[in-house]
Order: sequence, then C-alpha cells, then structure tokens
Amino acid sequence: EINALMALLIKSLNKELHTLQENEVRFNSIGNINSLPKTTQKTLKEVILKTKNNTRIVLTLALRYGAREEIVNTIKNISKKVVNNELTLEEIDEKIINNHLYTFNLPDVDLMIRTSGEQRISNFLLWQMAYAELYFTNILWPDFRKEHFYDAIIEYQNRERRFGKTSEQIKPAE
Repeated sequence: EINALMALLIKSLNKELHTLQENEVRFNSIGNINSLPKTTQKTLKEVILKTKNNTRIVLTLALRYGAREEIVNTIKNISKKVVNNELTLEEIDEKIINNHLYTFNLPDVDLMIRTSGEQRISNFLLWQMAYAELYFTNILWPDFRKEHFYDAIIEYQNRERRFGKTSEQIKPAE
C-alpha cells in the first residue's frame, strides 16, 4: 500500500508541476523525507527546486511528519545552541522557536482542511496551527476535488479571524 501511495504521489507531482508553475505556487514538503523511497525523494526535491521562486501561494505537503517529533527536535537544537553558548536562555522566544521548526521558512497555517470525517489534528503542526481556522469534511482524501476545496475556501472567507482575541478587541476604534 505504501509503495502504491508513493507511486501515486510521484505521478501527481509530475502531472501537476505545470499547474503549480502556471499559478505561481511554491511547493514544499516537511517531515522525515529521508525515510521515503529514493525515487519519491528525488521527485519531491525536483518539484521543490522548480517552484522555489514562485510567490503567489505556498503549498506544503507533510510526509512522515509528526509535530511532537518536530517540537522535540526543535528543543534539542535550541538546547545545543545554549550549551555551546550560541544562545542564552533569555534570548529564547517565539521567534527563536519558529526559526528552528521544520516550517521555519513558511507562514503559520491559515486554514487546515481535514478530510475523512475525522475531527482532530492528529499530531499535525501543533505550534503552527495556534490560530488556524479548521475545516472538516467527510470526503476522503482521494475523492477530494476542486469543488470541495472551493467549499472550504468560501467557508474560510466568511469567518472572522481573531487570532486569540474577541470580536470586540479586533474591531477598529471609532
């Protein structure tokens, strides 16, 4: 099953590369990519390289990714810098943590779409989804189509982004 999924991923990336370029989509991948089959790694790296200068939207695919593992690795990397006197405890803040995450070069999540009827985040981008809007659908991922994506975007556009504040706190002063 894993080999079939990886073959489908390679086929899809190759098929959609032109569309990514045409729409100025920068493709990225996070997770333990080195544990994937070599052909999958190669295709991922090629698509990332070919779309690296696109600026309209960022599309990130998580493969072999776990947020807890990411946070543990982040803590270890920051701790090494403290031990090596490259960083002090007082300097550690949200920005330092962000800069050590797998997603250091990506914006925080605005909209997370969860398919298959599951209503949980399942160890996914725990830090980066602090203020994300969540969209749940019963559609299975292989059946998720453009019209389903548009439904999610339309719902997202109708939401009030508050970033941890109340509606009253975000309204402009009169």
